[in-house]
Amino acid sequence: MSSYRSSAEEGRALAGGRLWPRNVGGSYFYYILLAVAVAAFLYYLYSYRQQALVYLPSLLVGTLVTLIISVLSAIFATILGLIVALGRLSPFRIVRWIAGAYVEIMRGTPLLVQLLLWYYGVGGLLSANGLNPHDLLFQVMTVLQNNSLVPTAFNGFFYGIIGLGFNYGAYLSEVFRTGILAVEKGQMEAALSLGLDTRQAMRHIILPQAIRVAIPPFTNNFITLIQDSAFLSVLAVVELEYVTIGLALPQLDPNSKFFVFILGALLYLALCYPLSLLALYLERRLSVIHLDV
Repeated sequence: MSSYRSSAEEGRALAGGRLWPRNVGGSYFYYILLAVAVAAFLYYLYSYRQQALVYLPSLLVGTLVTLIISVLSAIFATILGLIVALGRLSPFRIVRWIAGAYVEIMRGTPLLVQLLLWYYGVGGLLSANGLNPHDLLFQVMTVLQNNSLVPTAFNGFFYGIIGLGFNYGAYLSEVFRTGILAVEKGQMEAALSLGLDTRQAMRHIILPQAIRVAIPPFTNNFITLIQDSAFLSVLAVVELEYVTIGLALPQLDPNSKFFVFILGALLYLALCYPLSLLALYLERRLSVIHLDV
């Protein structure tokens, strides 16, 4: 009878979502395995410490470029996404149709294709008509006697940021639209009854609450944007992915090549993991505030 009871308890523990029953000591076994895996990985990094010291400076420069591209793209995407979200909620049908078509086109086509269209399609067309962003910026910086600051691959930066901004603007527009719709309609009616017009009510009443709801998914989208910035390597933008590939491919030793990719992945993790923790914290914090309200 006791053995049957023990088996039943183990079955309930497994059915309850625990991988190991409590009386087996599964938690200790898990932590032992985790400690061994971490120790082995640290030893692996230590064994390639000389190569790491050689490659890290270039990889850190690429990481900085990736961060700058991601921040600028996120700013552009946020502004565009908010405008499109308001367009999706517009009382005018034509405005709603245009905003909806933009969202569906951006979400329904691959990001890489969009970047290539911006760089080779729109960029080539504008350059053929004398509107080359690199040349225009170079002329402006020449007047300021700082034209050496203009990178050769500026067009890749320019169209890459625009491409990322337009793509993520579509996703963020849905995030903002959902946040606005999450606010009770009665609050808009109450604001109008107090003498505020629609614009003032949206600015002072609706949007602050909608942004609070949209912050956690916005953070998650920014994490994905950082990862997708690697696509700019096809535009010859010297960001983290471009640098990683440039250092890894010439390596004749497969182990050394693999180690370079490991370093690149760790730097992406260093950028994204703190944001993941921030998103988790904001989700918990804002959900508590929402419950209190």
